[in-house]
Amino acid sequence: MAIVNSVNLGDVFDVEAAGDRLALIDCRDWDTPREYTHRELDDAANACARGLLARGYQPGERIMVLSANRAEFYIAYMGILRAGMIAVPISYKFPTETIFFILTDADIRLIICDDVQRQRLQTDLPMVCFDDDGEAGFQALLDPGSFEIFRPSDADVAMVLYTSGSTGRPKGVPLTHFGHLWALRMRTEKGGPYDHHRVLIAAPLYHMNALCVGLFTFAAKATVVLLPEFTPETYMAAIPRFQSTWITSVPTMLAMCFADPKLAAKTDLSSVSIVRMGSAPVSPKLWERVTGAFPDANIVIGYGTTESGPVAYGPRLGEAPPPLSVGWKIEGADTKLIDAEGLEADEGELWHRCPSNMPGYLNLPQKTAEVLTEDGWYKTGDVFRCDEGGAYYFVGRVDDMFNCGGENIYPGEVEKVLLAHPDIEDACVVPIADEIKGFKPVAFVVPRAGTTIEADAVKQHALDNAPAFQHPRQVEVMDALPLAGPGKVDRNGLAARAREKWQGAPQTETG
Repeated sequence: MAIVNSVNLGDVFDVEAAGDRLALIDCRDWDTPREYTHRELDDAANACARGLLARGYQPGERIMVLSANRAEFYIAYMGILRAGMIAVPISYKFPTETIFFILTDADIRLIICDDVQRQRLQTDLPMVCFDDDGEAGFQALLDPGSFEIFRPSDADVAMVLYTSGSTGRPKGVPLTHFGHLWALRMRTEKGGPYDHHRVLIAAPLYHMNALCVGLFTFAAKATVVLLPEFTPETYMAAIPRFQSTWITSVPTMLAMCFADPKLAAKTDLSSVSIVRMGSAPVSPKLWERVTGAFPDANIVIGYGTTESGPVAYGPRLGEAPPPLSVGWKIEGADTKLIDAEGLEADEGELWHRCPSNMPGYLNLPQKTAEVLTEDGWYKTGDVFRCDEGGAYYFVGRVDDMFNCGGENIYPGEVEKVLLAHPDIEDACVVPIADEIKGFKPVAFVVPRAGTTIEADAVKQHALDNAPAFQHPRQVEVMDALPLAGPGKVDRNGLAARAREKWQGAPQTETG
C-alpha cells in the first residue's frame, strides 16, 4: 500500500510499484550480507502479524523488541503494528534492572529478542528468539499468507519508546499511528524522488533517529544499508562498498570517523549526495570537516524529539539552511520560542505542537503535566534562537544551563569555543557548585590524534576567545569522552566525575 493511503504505521511498502526493488541490505554478516526486496519484507511483516494473532496475542497488547540491528528487527516491529499490537523497542544497553522495570511499566506480554538478550534475561514471560532455529525461534512464529492489516483509530498507539533515563528511570513515550504517519508523509512528500537512494543506518533501531529513517526509506521505495552497530571502520567501509548515497548519523558518530585523518583519507566518499546528522548538536569543527569531506553533498542537521517526533524544522524547497542551522519551520508544525519571562522571543525554549506529539508519558501524569499544555504544546526543554531570515539554531538545553556570577552559561556555547582550538578534538563542559559564583564551568577535553594539550592552554584559549566568565576553571584531558545512549556524550556522568574531583577545590578566577 502506498504511504499516502496507509493508516497503519507498519504498512509502509508500496509493493505494487516497488515490490522487486532492493529494500534492505542486512550487514550483520559483513562477509555475506543478506538482501531483501520490498515484497519480501512486506510478506515477512504480514507473516509476523499472522503468527502473533495465531498465538493468541490481542490488539493493544505490548510486545518488546530487544536486539541489535538486523532485518528481523524491522520485520518484527512492522508485524506487531500490523496486528494492532504496540511495539516497545528498547535499548539492549540498558542495565538488566532497567529492562525489568520496563517489562512491568509497559505491561509487556511477549519479548522478541536476539540470543544475547535471551541469555541475559531470566523471566517467566514468553520469549521468541531471532537466533533460535527451533520452536522458540522467530522463524517458527512466522505464518506466511495474506493478511488484513489492522486499521487503527487516530488515537491508537503504535509504539512506546523509552527515553535514555539519564536523569533517573526511563520514561515511556507512547506514539500514535496517525501522528507518525503524518511525520512520515511530511518527509516523503517534500522534494524527491528518493527511490534511487541507498541510505546507510548504523544508529540503533530502538532510537527514533534510526527507526524513523528506516521507515522513511521503505516508504520512499529506496534501500536501507543496515549495520548491526556503529564502528568508525565499518561505517566508513560501508559507504564505498554499498555505494551509499545518503548517510545518517548522530554527530558523535561522524566525529569519531573523522578523528583519524587516515581513515577518511583512504575512503572513497564520492557516492554520497546527502549527509544527515541529528539527535545531538553539531560543532563548527565537525561541520567544517563534514563539508570538506562531502563538498558536493546536501548536508542537513535534523531536529526532533522522542516526545514530538522527527519533524519540526527543515530545508525550504530548493534552498539549503544556513550552516549549523536546523532550517525553517515546517508547514503543519507549530513552534514558538519562550523566554525566561514566559514571552515569545527570538531565543528561548522551543515549544512544539504537531500531530506527532505524544499523548502523554506512560503512567506518569505529573511528568506529563509538566511538559504538555492543555492546548497541546510540548515544552521540549531545548533552547533555540531564530535569525532574521527565520532560520533556527540549537543553543542548548534548559536543564544544562547554569548561572555563574549572574551570567547564564549554556555548556554548548563554551564547547564551541573550545572545539575551535586546532588541537582539541572533543569537549564537554559541566558546572560545579561555588559558594560565591553559584556555579562555575569545568571542562573535559580530548586532544586531536597525534597531539597533546595542557589544561592551562585550554583555559587560556577560552579566555582569549570568549567572555571571561565562560572559561573553564578546571580541565581534565581524556583519551575519549564517555558515551550514553546512541552516540551521545554522558554529560551527567561527567558532571558527577567533576563534582567528585573538583567540588570545593581551589580554582583560578578571571572575571
